Amino acid sequence: MKSLQIGEKNEGRKGLDKKSFAFYCEIGRTQLHMIENGKTNPCLSTLLKIATALEISVSELVEG
Repeated sequence: MKSLQIGEKNEGRKGLDKKSFAFYCEIGRTQLHMIENGKTNPCLSTLLKIATALEISVSELVEG
């Protein structure tokens, strides 16, 4: 899977740092890092948590 540009999408979103954003999404900070860098393929439920936190659709998240 390509890396997700979550950090860029998170700019201006609730003003959370990575650790706080991962907590808000109910995922681990390491998991978030691995997803952002394309080192793991997140399951649909994880993508949904991230997209919901960013207030975007899952398709917007994965398509960039």
